[in-house]
Amino acid sequence: MKYSICIDAVFQNRGSFLEAMKLVKECGYQAFEFWSWWDKDIDSIVAAKEDLGLEVATFCTKFANPGDKTLQKDFITGWKETVDTAKKLDTKAIIMQAGYQSEVISYKEHRNSLIETVKEASKIAEQEDVTLLIEPLNTLVDHKGYHMWSSLDAFEFCDQINNPKVKVLFDIYHQQIMEGNLISNITANIDKIGHFHAAGCPGRAELMTGEINYRNVILAIELTGYEGYLGLEYMTKEDPKKSLLETKSYLQHNDRLGLDLL
Repeated sequence: MKYSICIDAVFQNRGSFLEAMKLVKECGYQAFEFWSWWDKDIDSIVAAKEDLGLEVATFCTKFANPGDKTLQKDFITGWKETVDTAKKLDTKAIIMQAGYQSEVISYKEHRNSLIETVKEASKIAEQEDVTLLIEPLNTLVDHKGYHMWSSLDAFEFCDQINNPKVKVLFDIYHQQIMEGNLISNITANIDKIGHFHAAGCPGRAELMTGEINYRNVILAIELTGYEGYLGLEYMTKEDPKKSLLETKSYLQHNDRLGLDLL
């Protein structure tokens, strides 16, 4: 399994971004990701990642609600800018949000606009050889009013778009809250998943906390032949370096598989 550290989540602005990159490498991880790119010095990140031998697994496109037809042009403009940034970072996958519901936009209007917007963005993704990752989020704890909360809905959405450059970001933490049935939903739809996120549930802390047996979930993912990243997008009250090393120890060996997974 290839792991990616979400710097914005794990470090939460403790120290500089470049210092966080160095710690990611020191802890033995080979990739990182983040949320927003427009508030960061991308040229410095490019230079540092090359110097450290790290890869950028993914990051988010500019935030504009794709379910609001009046913002469709803004979303596509931001998408094009994000794709250009991905080229600089040699990143092949970009996260997008489905947007939040509005009192003045019905669910059906939001979904129709979302489909139209993603179809337009997918043409650019195909031309530029990047993957658009649509992410369902939980609406019970963290993202009340978010438009897409079900992984099964997201998989059906990808079928509607019908473009191999549009896949689902399956966040294991979010889907445990909303659906459960993690291994079955993942393995039955692995061809539509382009990236994973993981955090302990409840609490969104380290993976070894909470009710999810991540060793079993990761084993199931491994056995599908999945070759992408699993992003560690958790929050920690610990020192980030200590937390990353403890998480690495937890993930490093799966006795049931008998192989090192990191």
